[in-house]
Amino acid sequence: MTTEFGTWWTAPAESESGRLIMVTGRKDIEKFRSNPRYKIRIEVGWPYSGEADGMPDAATSELMEQVQEALQTAFRKDPVAVLTGVFTGDGRRDWVFYTTSTHIFGRKLNEALSAMPLLPLEISAENDPGWEAYDEMAEAEIRID
Repeated sequence: MTTEFGTWWTAPAESESGRLIMVTGRKDIEKFRSNPRYKIRIEVGWPYSGEADGMPDAATSELMEQVQEALQTAFRKDPVAVLTGVFTGDGRRDWVFYTTSTHIFGRKLNEALSAMPLLPLEISAENDPGWEAYDEMAEAEIRID
């Protein structure tokens, strides 16, 4: 699927507890991946109570989509980070970014979400200059030929 924010694929996966996780990954990342400045992997997580199947309810899902669009728009205008993956299910949504700076990422995240209500976000960062975590996520892609 191609959107204004890139080319994406979606595939089902299983959480450690055996529940469904929908994995959505971005394909067109080579210009970011080949730039050695994009070496920090940031995960923005949103735990939720959701439906019995582990997916978010309709209202939460809609707000999550607004958050995602706000973040993608902010980083398209100022490409200090790129969204590479979205994991949804088992009571949690995680957005995965690769960035050049945690400081600038944090500032842009706060600016992008300033009009939103207070959100229960959890943020973590790690160095991943070889994009190993991205490669692991990409293994979930289902190819239909």
